[in-house]
Amino acid sequence: MRIAAITDVHANLPALEAVLEAIDGAGIEETWCLGDVVGYGVEPDACADLVRERCDVCLVGNHDLAVLGALNISSFSEAAAEAVEWTRGSIEERTLEFLGELEPNGERQGIGLFHASPRDPVWEYVLSGEQADRGMDANPCRIGLIGHSHVALFFSRPEGDERGEMRGGQAGDGALLDLSRGSWLVNPGSVGQPRDGDPRAAWLELDTEAETACFHRVPYEIERAAAPIAAAGLPGRLADRLYAGQ
Repeated sequence: MRIAAITDVHANLPALEAVLEAIDGAGIEETWCLGDVVGYGVEPDACADLVRERCDVCLVGNHDLAVLGALNISSFSEAAAEAVEWTRGSIEERTLEFLGELEPNGERQGIGLFHASPRDPVWEYVLSGEQADRGMDANPCRIGLIGHSHVALFFSRPEGDERGEMRGGQAGDGALLDLSRGSWLVNPGSVGQPRDGDPRAAWLELDTEAETACFHRVPYEIERAAAPIAAAGLPGRLADRLYAGQ
């Protein structure tokens, strides 16, 4: 099966549309979303409608939970908290109902799915080998997909008698992973707010028969996402960072 994994849409409709168009052209059979459909951007309902329509699996992320009122936002940055409050005042009931039905982790096709990490599906950022090592121990599956950090990356380690040093790093457009051996945690990168220096929207292509994963980046009209953020009166940083991928 060929699968598209997306995550951290963050109410960025132009980015989501561009990614879905690329997915349509790639012969994908299923699409999985790892959460944070809303937050930061200003088109939460349109993005949630598309995710609900197009994705076979969707998780709930910390920003989704915050908008639902299920998570305290005291630890959020000031800009993130403002975006949550704006979204709470703007979002449609149908979107709240959709988000309220989701879980932060799951499993499909023998692959563990987590918004953040296997140890803490809501909050933990997996950015180091040590975190990934512990996450792999907590994952009941050999392969796990994670989001939350907005960075396209991977971690792997050998298993059994070959178990040894953790390998990992950021992954650029077109990077191909052989997932046939060892344990893996793979982050597709963010659709709506990349933070790895590449402003293009990110998604991951999985081939379960070949046991491979390929990272993809898609250009989109950033101005179409940034201008409405500014027009809504949200902090300028939320719009500016889209151009830099940071």
